[in-house]
Amino acid sequence: MSTVSSPRCAVVFGATGGIGSALVRQLVAEGWKVHAVARGQSRLDALAAETGAVSHAVDVTDPAAVDACLGAVQASEGRIDGVAHCVGSLLLKPAHNTTDADWAGVIGANLTSSFHVLRSAAGRMMRTGGGSIVLLSSAVAKHGMVNHDAIAAAKAGVAGLALSAAATYARYNLRVNCVAPGLTRTPLVAALTGNESMLKASVALHPLGRIGEPPEIARAIAWFLDPLQSWVTGQMLAVDGGLGSIQSRATAA
Repeated sequence: MSTVSSPRCAVVFGATGGIGSALVRQLVAEGWKVHAVARGQSRLDALAAETGAVSHAVDVTDPAAVDACLGAVQASEGRIDGVAHCVGSLLLKPAHNTTDADWAGVIGANLTSSFHVLRSAAGRMMRTGGGSIVLLSSAVAKHGMVNHDAIAAAKAGVAGLALSAAATYARYNLRVNCVAPGLTRTPLVAALTGNESMLKASVALHPLGRIGEPPEIARAIAWFLDPLQSWVTGQMLAVDGGLGSIQSRATAA
């Protein structure tokens, strides 16, 4: 018999994105009390109306705002059991065409924001029995792809952050893991997936012969958040159609 007297509490950053919103829906369906965090209030309101999640309009690049948000959640719920960072950006440029502003934006949106969330969440969760934190890396962190220089660096940093934090916080029963998607059909990459020739080329890179869908990534994140995975930490799970580990259809004989 479960000893949990109230729903588990999860905080999803980037909740209105393709993957984040799919995760909110899944966690709510599984009985979690979900706090959805994103910048845009109108999209948060729509997601809250659909799912019953509690909404928080927060700029995740502002560390004080992130900490205040998690503090408010902890104060209202008593504890935080799971945190997922689904915030990100995409930049497809070679290094020599990447400006200082481009670089700062990519690192800020992907790596620095992950650190802000991890720092605040870990500091609170380590004192209340632990739980699970999941960060979002990418297949490009371990599979070199043309013109992904800045985003690959940022996402590799996210993977390294998760691995080190998993070691740091294991003694507190706080698990830290990472999901690394391949190309996934989200609004962030709509310009790419909406171009027939670019989409065809991208599909050919994935051995399973298609790109991913947001619920497929969300299921992996939810798996890491689930307390049933209490002996899993320090892992990076590729959910990428085989992109990062096996030969693509484009290069197969």
